[in-house]
Amino acid sequence: MRDRITAFLVLLPSLVAVGVFVYGFIGQNLWASLTDWGRNPAQALALRPELKFVGLENYRELFTGFVDMRFRQSVVNLIFFTLFFMAGSLGLGLLLALALDRSPKGEGFFRTVFLFPMALSFVVTGTIWRWLLQPQGGVNVLPTLVGLPPLSFPWLTTRDQVLVFDWNALPFYTALVVGLVLLYLAWRAHREGEPKRLAWSLLAAGILFLWAFTVGRGLHLLPYPEPHGFSLALVGVILAAVWQMSGYTMALYLAGLRGIPVEVLEAAKVDGASEWQTYRHVIFPLLAPITLSAMIVLGHIALKIFDLIFAMAGLDYAPTDVPAIYMYLLAFRGNQFAKGAAIGLLLLLLVAVVVVPYLASQLRKEVRR
Repeated sequence: MRDRITAFLVLLPSLVAVGVFVYGFIGQNLWASLTDWGRNPAQALALRPELKFVGLENYRELFTGFVDMRFRQSVVNLIFFTLFFMAGSLGLGLLLALALDRSPKGEGFFRTVFLFPMALSFVVTGTIWRWLLQPQGGVNVLPTLVGLPPLSFPWLTTRDQVLVFDWNALPFYTALVVGLVLLYLAWRAHREGEPKRLAWSLLAAGILFLWAFTVGRGLHLLPYPEPHGFSLALVGVILAAVWQMSGYTMALYLAGLRGIPVEVLEAAKVDGASEWQTYRHVIFPLLAPITLSAMIVLGHIALKIFDLIFAMAGLDYAPTDVPAIYMYLLAFRGNQFAKGAAIGLLLLLLVAVVVVPYLASQLRKEVRR
């Protein structure tokens, strides 16, 4: 009993600090997002502003208001940036790890070179890549070194978009994506022999698909079509982010490859597996936990991305906006603190959706052990 009291007293200062400076401020931010703080310019910077409770009005305006179309494009930018950034970092990191796993000459040198970008801050990376992606220089003049004409792609200054869709279809697409994730979880539950989780996942997926194709397709967030798509100005930002973080995924995959027991690989050869079959049925499945961990870290970085875009494209260029940029503009330039707080809460929820299920699964595994 005395040990428990001692342990509690030792942990108490940390618990109080976390409760006040983390969860207390989250609660304060939540309250601010439910008020009209910033709508009245005279009250925005007042010492004791008179705030009125407006409920979810700020959230409604962000997703359906005419003025906040830029926020909705920033959400679309964030989704595409996260997908391509994660895919590029994982794919390039895996290829580099597979190459280094063959122990080429100068392996230590190449490993250092591939890991070096990770030691830089995003501000430094953004500054370097902004120089490299100048429309009249940098990457565009590389073909001239071999006698070819220079490239003409404007990189960070283009306003072109691809994969354009109507914002009104967002509920439909969201339900489809969540339904597919539930189907994947059902498949995992089937493989792991958990019939209860399989049944619940299939039931939830069925309900979502039914809602998507009945109610979701006819649901309109706006009274007019509002096209959004993948801004090609983000291509340069994605290249810079992948360049910096692929070394991190390479280190993870290389450690995983070096940790695979030799006996397992030799057993696969004895069973007649080709090199490709060994990778497909033995090595890649063993690397799945590493891939999941890397996806969590990369997703967390992508959802909070601010400094890289700030350094490469600045704050005022809408085609490269992400919610964190728009939040800064609203809160600290426009003094619309309630809407800024609402965007901050949305980002917190997105990060929680990525991190919390992973932490919960890891905790369950620890309990089982």
